[in-house]
Amino acid sequence: CVCARFGARHPQNPCMTELILLRHGETEWNRELRFQGQVDVPLNATGHAQAQRLAQRLAGEPIDHLVSSDLSRARQTADPFARQVQASRGIGLDVDAALREQAFGRIDGMRVEDIKRDHADVWAGWTQFQSDYVVPDGESTRQFHTRVMAALWQLVASHPGRTLAVVTHGGVLDMVFRTARGLGLEGPRQSAIPNAGISRVRMQDGVVELLQWADTAHLEGMPAQPVYDQQRLART
Repeated sequence: CVCARFGARHPQNPCMTELILLRHGETEWNRELRFQGQVDVPLNATGHAQAQRLAQRLAGEPIDHLVSSDLSRARQTADPFARQVQASRGIGLDVDAALREQAFGRIDGMRVEDIKRDHADVWAGWTQFQSDYVVPDGESTRQFHTRVMAALWQLVASHPGRTLAVVTHGGVLDMVFRTARGLGLEGPRQSAIPNAGISRVRMQDGVVELLQWADTAHLEGMPAQPVYDQQRLART
């Protein structure tokens, strides 16, 4: 296997790449249950504290590459850990716009109650959770899934057999979870995706293997997180 030339960390399968998937920390818009989408929202104070906890939890992890969505909430979450790996291993932080959240177009940045009032037709369409429904000026779940998985497979191809940390968004993680579990793209989200949670997958040859999901042990004692429940939102 050519991966052996890169000093692979998985001797049982030297071409298998492990991804440590990290959702960004909390923002004020998370608290308000806004559709953040691709609006560049910064972390709030809790989010910055979560990012510090995340860096402490990941200290000592054998990271070979660190990449983040280019949006502020992801980059700010990555920064404390990036400083650690830069100091200890000389690894810098790369950014990739392909790891952004889904684009919600016309309703990006809006609260649920405002969408219902001002864009009732869009709300009715979104709550059907159909893979090809497109919010005006946004992207469908299918388009989003294609973008996300292409970006992750490109990372895997560029770093075969290595361990990568990827700081990204809840929707991106939902696409990974659905792919790993073979759930398809229809219907509401079926997994918990907490802010600053840690999930792990292995990827090779078109297969995504789920190792760990939504670990938040490092956030013990912090304020309770807002709950984004798509099924509940669709019923309200």
